[in-house]
Amino acid sequence: MIFNALIPELSVTDIERTIHFYTEILSFRVEYERPEDRFVFLSLEDNQMMFEQVNGHWSTGELEYPYGRGVNFELTVSDIDTLYRKILDAGITPFREMMTNHYRNGNEMIIQKEFLVQDPDGYLLRFTD
Repeated sequence: MIFNALIPELSVTDIERTIHFYTEILSFRVEYERPEDRFVFLSLEDNQMMFEQVNGHWSTGELEYPYGRGVNFELTVSDIDTLYRKILDAGITPFREMMTNHYRNGNEMIIQKEFLVQDPDGYLLRFTD
């Protein structure tokens, strides 16, 4: 397994609920876990994320819902339409519904489909194609 140069590790309130959401709804794969530490490493295509149930080791301040205020994680996927349907079929209301956006990169326009959803702890995930 090749590890990305940057892999976010997020504190969560319930590791089992997190694993269920990411694997059963978003189709992430468990790469490895340490149940005794309530830790899991997940991947979806080239996206990698780590999660650990709140334990006080990494706390820089009081956590309250929604976690991760002020940040969104952009995850590029190959089949955004299928993933979006899975979100809707699971009864989850997207934070922002699927749309096509245009972003300027210098003199070039980047056009991408995207939607946003919050995970069980309120972390904002932006899926793009």
